[in-house]
Amino acid sequence: MRIALFDAKPYDRKYFSPDSERYGYTIEYKEPSLSKDTAILARGCDVVCPFVDCTVDRDTIDILKTEGVKLIAMRSAGFNNVDYRYALENGIPVVRVPAYSPYAVAEHSFALLLALVRKLTHAYVRTREFNFSLTGLVGSDLHGKIIGIAGAGKIGRVAINIAKGFGMRILVYDPFAEDIEGTEKASLERIMAEADIISLYCPLTDSNRHMINKDTLSLMKPSAIVINTSRGALIDSNALLEALKDRKIGGAALDVYEEEAGVFYQDQSSEGIEDDTLARLISMPNVIITSHQGYLTDDALAAISATTMENIKAFEEGRELVNQVL
Repeated sequence: MRIALFDAKPYDRKYFSPDSERYGYTIEYKEPSLSKDTAILARGCDVVCPFVDCTVDRDTIDILKTEGVKLIAMRSAGFNNVDYRYALENGIPVVRVPAYSPYAVAEHSFALLLALVRKLTHAYVRTREFNFSLTGLVGSDLHGKIIGIAGAGKIGRVAINIAKGFGMRILVYDPFAEDIEGTEKASLERIMAEADIISLYCPLTDSNRHMINKDTLSLMKPSAIVINTSRGALIDSNALLEALKDRKIGGAALDVYEEEAGVFYQDQSSEGIEDDTLARLISMPNVIITSHQGYLTDDALAAISATTMENIKAFEEGRELVNQVL
């Protein structure tokens, strides 16, 4: 099996190269993201392995089919960037990595939260300049605060356990989840109105796109903090920016952004960015943004590679594709 791995980074090679050798596969590492403009690079390959910032739409799938690609093996849990129904209609199944390390993402969300509420980034910059003043660095405890968890899947449940460790009161919004001990189920509107921290752990669907919008932001406390380590389009970025500018909420910590394609995972330091909304968010003192790195741990990368290889092996052997997107 020949595999075209798109949007390849050095850390992908570290794990995929030894795993592919064990399976007897050949990987061609492609630096560009997969799209209709780059799909021709998959020529001669049986499998393409895209990431979340790739665009696997109908045009891309048509080219992949023409070039002989038989399987789309996402190396991520998310697949909202793939027209999987159209791919399947054309005889190309789509598989994914539904779970790799829920701990990595949940822990990252609390790292962002702590950095924000304890003003760690500001303190770090000051001490690097030998400024040891504490003025303006007053933070707040997490203990006793109300956290609203939207999405109680694997990552959300890990986040719930972390929140319990901090002694927080936990409200959970998830229409499909059973009651979870030590938490209280609540409507989305109630979470927005009562929570001191709102943290999102939802897959992106048509029904929850922009679940954080002008209306839901208007329900929040002026001190509320929004955390998103799931999918960028869960938040209306322009509405979030306006709420922050008008001091209607207290802050935001984001590991994802709805227009991150072409920006995140890239070094833009010498040329800047054209997205005015993102640039303004980054400049705000009560906002922390990381470049979709919540999953980026050794444990998670090893699991992603192992599951991806097993997905491909199952396809090669004609076995059931347990991780197929349907």
